[in-house]
Amino acid sequence: MSFEWKGVFPALLTPFNEKDELDLDMFEKNLAAQVEANVHGIIIGGSLGEASTITDKEKEELVEFSVEYLNEKIPVILNIAESTTKAAIEQAANAKRWGADGIMLLPPMRYKTDDRETIEYFKAVAASSELPIMIYNNPPDYKIDTRPDMFEELVACKNITALKESSRDVTNLTRMKNRFGDRFKILCGVDTLAMEELCLGADGWVAGLVDAFPKETVAIYELVKAGKIEEATKIYRWFMPLLELDIHSKLVQYIKLAAQQTGIGSEYVRAPRLTLIGEERERVLKIINDGISSRPNIQ
Repeated sequence: MSFEWKGVFPALLTPFNEKDELDLDMFEKNLAAQVEANVHGIIIGGSLGEASTITDKEKEELVEFSVEYLNEKIPVILNIAESTTKAAIEQAANAKRWGADGIMLLPPMRYKTDDRETIEYFKAVAASSELPIMIYNNPPDYKIDTRPDMFEELVACKNITALKESSRDVTNLTRMKNRFGDRFKILCGVDTLAMEELCLGADGWVAGLVDAFPKETVAIYELVKAGKIEEATKIYRWFMPLLELDIHSKLVQYIKLAAQQTGIGSEYVRAPRLTLIGEERERVLKIINDGISSRPNIQ
């Protein structure tokens, strides 16, 4: 299906059961909540989806289940985070075969490529696939900075059409818009900067806490785009303590616990991650439960 990189794209969790198996019933429950909230697309196998621990078979199951369930209502995007160009090209082929509508593409994992290597990696994957690609820039976590000037060499790749901007430098958004206009859609990838970047003209939001609070996330996006900044700000200020769970090294555990508390997820994670215990769990639970108790009424 054809689509635009606009709106709220949840980076979906990968739910497991107590036996460390995919929990497709819980996955469907969360997916239904996202659809009900009118998200604009979904992303499978991202950082929140525990990409480094799930198998190709599990990715296939999640993509194919989503494609069938959604029936072209919204696009299904597969994240690619591989260590070699060959493996990334193979995953791009898998995405097409499994029925995904697009790709979110990280720079190479483990080896820190220089600018030339990074650009050639992106070009090679793009040349191998017809699917639209969103480049994922997250130098704080992945140590490679795909800066605006590097996109000069990616303009020729017609299917590289978007950027998930997670550098924490909000000026990158304006630099990209000044230089390239609407050639690349820009989606904010940091929950705690989402409203700021939407107000500056970001086209969308690759969201994390949406996995627990889909209606509130979509409401902020829609209100900002409608120019209702005061209304959006009220929700955003309520949301901020929860959104800060997205910028921690244990974001997977924290957001899975939040999704469990709102009834659309479970806290099971795959080792080496472990579920939260003790003081840390109680502290995070308080943030989540305080948010739930004061949750705004979203129509």
